[in-house]
Amino acid sequence: MKKSYRLKKNEDFQNVFEHGKSFANRQLVLYYLQKKEQPHIKVGLSVSKKVGNAVVRNRVKRYLRQAFLELEHQIEPNYDYVVIARVATKDIDFHQTKKSLTHVLFKSHLLKK
Repeated sequence: MKKSYRLKKNEDFQNVFEHGKSFANRQLVLYYLQKKEQPHIKVGLSVSKKVGNAVVRNRVKRYLRQAFLELEHQIEPNYDYVVIARVATKDIDFHQTKKSLTHVLFKSHLLKK
């Protein structure tokens, strides 16, 4: 995933939390906010220390970035996304992570048909 496709600033995260909508499942919480002037998606990831040590947290973030990269053409553009990983994500592999992300995106009506 390109670095220009990432949310980095705390203000951007807070804007999505305050003005966006959310959907969750057992592993992930997805917040999303439409940005009409933005031609592509922007993704912010949050993995708490409760999930595990640095190695585990980085692995979870790597899986989520790769899942977004593979789903990029199916996801609605013009949105900011913030994904919060819950503790259950530490025990799942990449394919389950991608399936979980697909589930929250589908339930939020953010996957193209």
